[in-house]
Amino acid sequence: MLINLSNHPSYNWSQKQINAAKRKFGKIIDIPFPHISPFASTTQVSKKAEKYLNEIMSIIKSSADKINAVHLMGEFTFVILLYELLKKKKVPVIVSTSNRVVQEKNGKKIVLFDFVKFRFISG
Repeated sequence: MLINLSNHPSYNWSQKQINAAKRKFGKIIDIPFPHISPFASTTQVSKKAEKYLNEIMSIIKSSADKINAVHLMGEFTFVILLYELLKKKKVPVIVSTSNRVVQEKNGKKIVLFDFVKFRFISG
């Protein structure tokens, strides 16, 4: 099972990314990424990371899946703090890599991300 904790729910992923996730992990479970205020203290963000760790561990414990990982992308402080907590619990963490394609149209910049692969950062 792949737990997707990012600002990008899996229903918005490209078919290529969905197929890669399902091939490696079987199923995808989305957890909406929390709002992290830029005014929050490190302690507040740390408490939020602990809350999400508990939610992730609960999902993993209730799953019969043998291969589990967390796709973790978002606000940097939260990601680092949660990554360290997941690493201590030996939960694999991955990120998605992509080609950034920039187009200019009518004076506006349009950025598209073309999924390439998942990269393990732990586990």
